[in-house]
Amino acid sequence: MNDLEKLGLLLPHWIEHNAEHADELRSWADTMQHSGKVDVAEGLSAAAASLENAGDHLSKLLEEASEVAGHEERQEHP
Repeated sequence: MNDLEKLGLLLPHWIEHNAEHADELRSWADTMQHSGKVDVAEGLSAAAASLENAGDHLSKLLEEASEVAGHEERQEHP
């Protein structure tokens, strides 16, 4: 297995893992909001948004890696 294939396996895991953490952060943000800790809630929400942004970047990379891998396979196996 080459590095690109390994990355193709790791990226979906990282995407899902980040999404799970973003959900947890949002849940804690809600808890802090209801407790009157608005600054903490805003910080947690910002962190969740950052994780979602990272997930978007990783999803794009996954698409690109899949396209490259598919292109390489077509070249190797005409």
